[in-house]
Amino acid sequence: MHLQEFHALDDADAAAVVRVWADVPGWVDAVVAGRPYPNVGALASYAGTLASTWSPQDLEAALHAHPRIGGKVAGDGAEAAASRVEQGSMASADDDDIAAIAAGNAAYEERFGRVFLIRAAGRAPSEMRAELKRRLGNDPAAETIEATRQLAEIALLRLGAAFADDAPAEPEAAE
Repeated sequence: MHLQEFHALDDADAAAVVRVWADVPGWVDAVVAGRPYPNVGALASYAGTLASTWSPQDLEAALHAHPRIGGKVAGDGAEAAASRVEQGSMASADDDDIAAIAAGNAAYEERFGRVFLIRAAGRAPSEMRAELKRRLGNDPAAETIEATRQLAEIALLRLGAAFADDAPAEPEAAE
């Protein structure tokens, strides 16, 4: 998608696009209302600034769209497709990592009452496993802050991916 296409969408369609990045209602509304943006960087900066103020309630609102790390991603919508891509490294995870992440997910949900959220894109299964183990030691308040930051990272990565068509062209090599 190009930024100008995003600007041309009606509010409901633009909100549907933004909701894939993070389903935080007030944030979605603010990002949509902020149009037009001069460039993708300005959009990302504004979205990131807004995300830095997310509350525990905002985190909880967005978690419905995030599957367990290592779990089968259900659905065929844009959010499910994004999760499948982001968790792509789990397809090659070894049995030890898969078992440890599954056990860690259960322990995390028991301890914190929500799904473990981590930016999976660009992370190996062993790294996610280590982060899960480390974060199980967090107190609830610290973990909420960390999970909210992970949600913001996911949102901004998804935003960038949505506008990959707007990336500047690579300079041509001099001959």
